[in-house]
Amino acid sequence: MRSTARTIGILLIVIGAVGVIWGGVTFIKDRDVTEIGPIEIVTEEKEHIPISPILGVVALIAGGVLVGVTSRRNPNLTT
Repeated sequence: MRSTARTIGILLIVIGAVGVIWGGVTFIKDRDVTEIGPIEIVTEEKEHIPISPILGVVALIAGGVLVGVTSRRNPNLTT
C-alpha cells in the first residue's frame, strides 16, 4: 500500500511540474489521410493537453503530501 501511494505521489509531482512549467503536454499524432496504391498520404496533427497552473500547484502539493506521509515510518504498517 505504501509503495502504491508513493508511486501515485511521484506521478502527481511530475504532472504538477509539467502543468506549472509548460502549461500542458504537446505531442504530434500521425493520421492516415489516404492510400492510393503504393503511395500513402499521412498528415501530422499537433495535439495539446492543457494543464492549468492552479491544478499543477494542487497536484504538486498533493504529491508532496503523499510522498511525505508514506516516507514516515509507522510500526503498525507492513510493507
